[in-house]
Amino acid sequence: MTLSVWCAAIIAALVLAFVVPASADVAIPQLTGRVVDQTGTLSSGDIAALTQKLRDFEARKGSQIAVLIVPTTQPETIEQFSIRVAEAWKIGRKKVDDGAILVVAKNDRHLRVEVGYGLEGALTDVTSRRIIDEVITPKFRDGDFAGGISAGVDRIIRIIDGEPLPVPSRSVNFGSLDDIGPLLPVTLFGSLIIGGFLRTLLGRLLGSAATGGLIAILALLLIGSAGIALLAGAIGFVLAFIADLFPASTGRSGGGSWSSGSSSGGWSSGSSSSDSGSFSGGGGSFGGGGASGSW
Repeated sequence: MTLSVWCAAIIAALVLAFVVPASADVAIPQLTGRVVDQTGTLSSGDIAALTQKLRDFEARKGSQIAVLIVPTTQPETIEQFSIRVAEAWKIGRKKVDDGAILVVAKNDRHLRVEVGYGLEGALTDVTSRRIIDEVITPKFRDGDFAGGISAGVDRIIRIIDGEPLPVPSRSVNFGSLDDIGPLLPVTLFGSLIIGGFLRTLLGRLLGSAATGGLIAILALLLIGSAGIALLAGAIGFVLAFIADLFPASTGRSGGGSWSSGSSSGGWSSGSSSSDSGSFSGGGGSFGGGGASGSW
C-alpha cells in the first residue's frame, strides 16, 4: 500500500511537470524609441519631452540613455531582466560603452539603473543607488512617475556630463521626417517665388542653386537638423530649377499642381515617422553595473 502511494505521487509529479508549463520569462520589448512605456504611465507629452531631452544629450555628449517601463519582470528579478534588455538593446557607443538604461517595473514597484562598462567609473553602483533613493523613488511614492523619471534622467545626465568621453561623431543628423512638415510652406514659397526672382537675376542654374542654399540655411535655423536642412535645400533646388520648364501646364493650372503634389503626395506618408525611425542602440556593452531599488 505504501509503495502504491509513492508510485501514485511520482506519477502525479511527472504529469504536472509535463502538463503544467513553467512560467516564461518576460519578452524583451522592441526598441521603438528612447522611451518605451508598455504601461501607459507617461502621457504623449511626457514621452515627447523626455525623448527630446535624451536626443539633445546624445547629440551633445555622444552617450545614449533609454527609459523602459514594463508592468512586471516576473518570474525574473529586475536585475536579470535589465541585463537582458541591455544586451539586446546595446545602448551606448560601440567600444565606448557609454549607455545607461532606466528600467521601471511598475506593478512590482522595482526599478533599476543599468550602466554600461564605460560609465561605471562615474555612474557607480553607489551613485546610481543614491539617484534612485534620493531623486526617483520619493516622487514615485507620491504617484508622480513622470516627474521621478525626468528628475532621475536629469541627474544621470549631469553625472555623465562630468565624465571625459570621446566627442560625438560629427556625422549628419538626419532627424525625423516629421520635422519636414513645418518646412513645406517655406520650401514651396522659396522655390516658386524667390526662386523665380533669383533665376531671372542669376540664370536658371545659379538661381536655383542659390534658392536651394537659402532654403537649406533657413531650415537649419528652424529645425536644427543638418540632414533635414539638406533635404529641404535639395527639394528647393529641384523645384526652382524645373518650375518654368512647362509653361503650358503652369499656365493652365497657375502653379497649383506643384503645391498639391509636394504638400500632399510627396511627404504625407513619411511624416508618420517617429523617434523609432532614427534611434537604435550604438553597440554598447554592459556588465551588470548599476543599482536597483523599490518604492
